[in-house]
Amino acid sequence: MFTLLSEVKDYSFFSDEVKEYYSQLHFLSYFLNLKNNRYCAESPIEITSFLHCSALSTELNMPKKDSNIRKRKICVITGTRAEYGLLKRLIKSIDDSPQFKLQLVATGMHLSKKFGLTYKEIELDGFKINKKIDIKLNSDTPTGVSKSTSLGLLGFSRTLEELKPDLVLILGDRFEIFAAAIASMFSRLPIAHLHGGELTEGVTDEAIRHSITKLSHLHFVASKEYKNRVIQLGEDPKNVFLVGGLGVDSIKNTQLLNRHELEDSLKLKFLKKNILVTFHPATLEDTSAGKQMKQLLKALSELKETALIFTMPNADIGGGVLFSMIKDFVTKHDNAYSYTSLGQLRYFSCIGQVDCVIGNSSSGLSEVPTFKKGTINIGDRQKGRLKAKSVIDCDPNYKSIKKALKKAYEKNFQVDLNATINPYGEGLAVKKIMNVLEKKSFDDLLKKKFYDLNK
Repeated sequence: MFTLLSEVKDYSFFSDEVKEYYSQLHFLSYFLNLKNNRYCAESPIEITSFLHCSALSTELNMPKKDSNIRKRKICVITGTRAEYGLLKRLIKSIDDSPQFKLQLVATGMHLSKKFGLTYKEIELDGFKINKKIDIKLNSDTPTGVSKSTSLGLLGFSRTLEELKPDLVLILGDRFEIFAAAIASMFSRLPIAHLHGGELTEGVTDEAIRHSITKLSHLHFVASKEYKNRVIQLGEDPKNVFLVGGLGVDSIKNTQLLNRHELEDSLKLKFLKKNILVTFHPATLEDTSAGKQMKQLLKALSELKETALIFTMPNADIGGGVLFSMIKDFVTKHDNAYSYTSLGQLRYFSCIGQVDCVIGNSSSGLSEVPTFKKGTINIGDRQKGRLKAKSVIDCDPNYKSIKKALKKAYEKNFQVDLNATINPYGEGLAVKKIMNVLEKKSFDDLLKKKFYDLNK
């Protein structure tokens, strides 16, 4: 909104020369006969720019436009639909900030036809994608994922050399983000990492996440426990910030679709009971992803009057098998539906309408509790993460899954859901992150000292 000259409190954005002439603005306002001593400007930069354009600037001996004022470039990298959903509000805040210039890089599943070419959703949201880095997600074997990671490393190195950002901002623990972090390190660029310090002992993401922490310079974490763990890894407490979960932030700021709107959008019909299924490969578990999915599908197939809404798995080792099994199950069951990419709005809206969520996604622990809905968490994929009391843990076998499904519908459990507290916070993460980024200098972050807890 417009600013009263007399109400301007912070002069730090002005150069020293402009500060010297600030008082003369009152004379200018009077000279132009602007009502109530108002100047229609939103920032000191606009005031200065006005004076440069004014013929009066010569009379006032105003300095030429300050050449030292430059927007700092923040490069945000996104590789999955879920990750982009978490980042979207932060991306917009960076894009809207007068201090920053947004650079956006899309990679990974965003560029894969198999996973819905979700980069188009980013563009529909009004964001310009500066670079697309295709890492050829053609194979979900260990060799295929290694190849994709190497292609990412090469692509990110070239892209960062071209874009020359002041800061690289990344979220999470996937292999394409690991490649981006390595490339940033070799490019001598500071990294801001979101959602570090978390544990997922059943997947390779665990090692990747902690590795990215050591490559990063600013850390934005979701809980006090995660903050302590990042510090335990040797990171300076002054650069570790507790902001809460970005998922909670998104939920609090999203106008959800109602039941009828969601049915129209997804072309489905909700039944008496409804369950959202989101299951990914647990890359470090002994039992294969296919065997675990077979147990889950067996349990789900026995449910009566229950709509089953499947979201397709990520591009992880073993994900292709799950893709095929879900498609086959949906073909044989009229009450089952599958979606390559729901997008954040429809995904959150689904959570709001179903009775519970079942699978092994981090969303079941970090986001679903905010809706006060139950989560059935299968296996060890999320082992180590903070959990609300609304989470029911079970083993990846038919008997244990059936027992968990029964508990999810028990009256006492449903009543207790009303008191659910999400350990990932109550929102405002984006505001807290922006507050740090806008105040923090990026110039002195590269050289880190190991923070030793024993000293």
